[in-house]
Amino acid sequence: MKHWIPALIVVLVIQCAIVATVFWPQPASRQQDARQAFAAFPIDAIDELHIGDEFDNEVVLVRSGEQWLLPDLEDLPADASRVDALLKSLTTQSGSWPVADSPAARQRFQVADYYYQKRLSLLSGGQPLGTIYFGTSPGFRKVHARNDRQDAIYSIAFDTVAFPAVSGAWLDRNLLQIRAPLQIDSDLYNLRFENGNWLLATGGQPDEQALATLITTLKNLQVDGIASEDLQRELSAAEADLVLTVQGLAGEVTLKFVTLKDRHFIHSSEFPLFFECSTSDYARLVGIDAGLISGDDGNR
Repeated sequence: MKHWIPALIVVLVIQCAIVATVFWPQPASRQQDARQAFAAFPIDAIDELHIGDEFDNEVVLVRSGEQWLLPDLEDLPADASRVDALLKSLTTQSGSWPVADSPAARQRFQVADYYYQKRLSLLSGGQPLGTIYFGTSPGFRKVHARNDRQDAIYSIAFDTVAFPAVSGAWLDRNLLQIRAPLQIDSDLYNLRFENGNWLLATGGQPDEQALATLITTLKNLQVDGIASEDLQRELSAAEADLVLTVQGLAGEVTLKFVTLKDRHFIHSSEFPLFFECSTSDYARLVGIDAGLISGDDGNR
């Protein structure tokens, strides 16, 4: 029996060595590598995004200076704040342990390059930085995601609903706003901002309430979307309800207001397309009492 003791001791030593190897605390640097951020892209270098979904929809966003543009929509401006929020949320994700890293898990979590719910490709100077695949959701505003340059699959705090793969959804709704109008001309009235006051072309003063409605609506004007291709042709030939030429700090712009099929549209000389707007904004501009603005009201 005694001759078994040395052998048992050797086995025990080997087992202890295995346990120590597996469970011995790793150096901080190795732990950090295991917990590396899955999308540590240089955010300032990103100048192009391609967003796709499982239905083969895709939107392209391209940065030009401080703006993000939509090439598929005649280079109309995109909502830069939404794009910046998307990139910040993605690239500042704190490191976490991956939930899986096998090829089978990619399909199960729907983050394979051939099977995904959303896809986000990031480019810099025309060169790809990486592609992120987004799949199933493990909880509220969480999603399984995989960087195509890693095998690891992560569960991250990210709302994929916030970045649709449709160009129109990224349109800057404020693109027609005129923040600092200095002169407003129409067939019915002419106004100019001079020495801190708004004056009529005749030198008189317009009605304060009517003027405030006009100026405030121009400053806060929002579009609801872009008219369809068929409507664009009809709108181009339609007679305008109102045409405003507005001189501002950024230059001169002409706004054409058209009603078609009980819907309201605006065309700006700055852009090639007609935009749909709300009934309330349209009414504030087109339905304003021109007599009060022009000073021709009978009660004055």
